[in-house]
Amino acid sequence: MGAGEPRPGAHRVNPGGAITDVPGVLVGHHQRVGDGWATGTTVVLAPDEAVAAVDQRGGAPGTRETNLLEPENLVQRVNAVCLSGGSAYGLAAADGVTRWLGERGRGFPVGTEPHQVVPIVPGAVIFDLPRGDWGNRPDASFGYAACEAAAGGAVAQGTVGAGAGAQVGSLKGGVGTASEVVDGFVVGALAVVNASGEAVRLDTGEPFAADHETGGEFGIARWPGRPGDVASAAKDLNTTIGVVAVDAALSKAECRRLAVAGQDGLARAVRPAHTMFDGDTVFALATGKREVPSAPGRIGEASRMVALDALCAAAARVFARAMVHGLLAATAVPGLPAYRDVWPETHPA
Repeated sequence: MGAGEPRPGAHRVNPGGAITDVPGVLVGHHQRVGDGWATGTTVVLAPDEAVAAVDQRGGAPGTRETNLLEPENLVQRVNAVCLSGGSAYGLAAADGVTRWLGERGRGFPVGTEPHQVVPIVPGAVIFDLPRGDWGNRPDASFGYAACEAAAGGAVAQGTVGAGAGAQVGSLKGGVGTASEVVDGFVVGALAVVNASGEAVRLDTGEPFAADHETGGEFGIARWPGRPGDVASAAKDLNTTIGVVAVDAALSKAECRRLAVAGQDGLARAVRPAHTMFDGDTVFALATGKREVPSAPGRIGEASRMVALDALCAAAARVFARAMVHGLLAATAVPGLPAYRDVWPETHPA
């Protein structure tokens, strides 16, 4: 390693970063809040496709097309990941994503004509029932609308998209996102914070993953240091879901390591994590915009494994930071206070 070269794993946080900082990733939300509604859908689009994998933990998952992502199976790349509220009903939102992609000829080719494709859209849902009126849950129109809204740049956070009806412990949950650069690669995460466990030390108001902050990104000069007036509002069924993305060219098996690391970040941000009442699911996307260095060594492709290890460490960090952002950005819904309501001194009036 020459003088002045960054050590492997050297990273730079993007304080206002988002998963869309990863080249080849777009995000769209659609939600309904109010008049008996509190639910929505978030779509992470990969317009040029992405190699993908998944890691699922906890005892109550709600997922779609995750078996496709096993390394030994045929399909290598996906077109989008659909994250939704509505529990098992909300899996229908992915039908709208599939239709939107199919109309544009994006998908796995199954015929000789350009339109003869099957879009690959794995997905997962959170349990946000009955936050709104029973029967008010995402359907295919939510997925389609989220695709229509998908864009790069800044990503709306808090009570939006799949986080519209989310709850984390005793507080309102929501969508959060973060990114960083490690060894020149961009690593980003988007989390829908809806855990059974708490994300905050209720006696001090400090998020468990507050120590992951860099550059004042959480926007709070001093954590409250006092107990919060929080009634026990925990529900029986939960699930945090999300996506980690990187612009590296990875295999499905390597992507799986990235998803596993994302779960580590989740576990840093909530306590307890991965319970029997959570179906925590993290997807990983590799857009392949940059090659990973590879050279033989004593333990095989040592340089590649060092690079992958640095990406995994970053995945854990950005997912934990995304969890904090989702908590802090959330706004209350009837019957469920947000962080900013319990500790108002942390948010300007």
